[in-house]
Amino acid sequence: MQTKNNLAYLLLILASLFWSGNFIVGKAASTFEIPPFSLNFYRWLFAWLILLPFTYKELINKKNYILNNKVFFIILGITSITIFNSIVYYSLNFTQVISGVLMISTIPVMIMFISSLLNIEKTNIFQIIGVVLSLTGVVFIITKADLELIKNLDFNKGDLTMVIAMLSWATYSALLKKKKYEISQITLLQVVITFGFIFLIPIYFIEMNMGYLIKLEKPFYLTLAYVVIFPGLASFFFWIKGIAIIGANRAGVFLHLMPIFGAIMAMIIFDEKFMFYHFLGAIFIIAGITLSNKKTINNVQ
Repeated sequence: MQTKNNLAYLLLILASLFWSGNFIVGKAASTFEIPPFSLNFYRWLFAWLILLPFTYKELINKKNYILNNKVFFIILGITSITIFNSIVYYSLNFTQVISGVLMISTIPVMIMFISSLLNIEKTNIFQIIGVVLSLTGVVFIITKADLELIKNLDFNKGDLTMVIAMLSWATYSALLKKKKYEISQITLLQVVITFGFIFLIPIYFIEMNMGYLIKLEKPFYLTLAYVVIFPGLASFFFWIKGIAIIGANRAGVFLHLMPIFGAIMAMIIFDEKFMFYHFLGAIFIIAGITLSNKKTINNVQ
């Protein structure tokens, strides 16, 4: 049992590292004027093609099961593939990596909250207070702890849209543990990508018709290679496997590593500064995360 748990911990650490790198590469993509929705479109197109030789037999054999549960899989696909990744890339055109990863670090608390709303898991008083504290930290980051910004409602739109991404991924993670699946984890990933990608197609063409075109140059190829292989395939597979072993709540704790990995890389690569409002927001987020995991940690010990 312990060996299995250790495997889950390793997979979840790697998933967090690769997803942190996704923010760095997403920010770099904005500097190279790579359209965010088009990047996400090609990311999942190539991921789908890479997975197909390993999943097509099971897809055919389990097609009735998949179609009978298509509404559920569509929701998983939209929340994880269509919305989350597209909005993260879009948001990074306007906000700092540090702000983004700090806000995303509240996802474990949001998973608990949404799991409770959907009657997947019960919520205790510590988790409720944790949600409030974590969201307070997000508010500090969005408002930059500046009363003038609040008074004038002059917020960074990248910070605001990152909240949508945060809630979308939390919903996906909470729903992921709701069912026992009759398909393998790699085929589950393929199914989620398939349904999510379907809804990406019209968004891609809308962006293209607006004049946002990809330049087929080295920065695009390098960016695409990273987002397809590491956060696209490896992290999703590691995350699904980790949740299957130790559950969504405990797995969510490993997302706390993302702001650490992300902030370090952002400060080194983009020379971003860790501002006072980041510090203030981080204190509330950490307090919220710690408090919301109080019962879970005690149970594990």
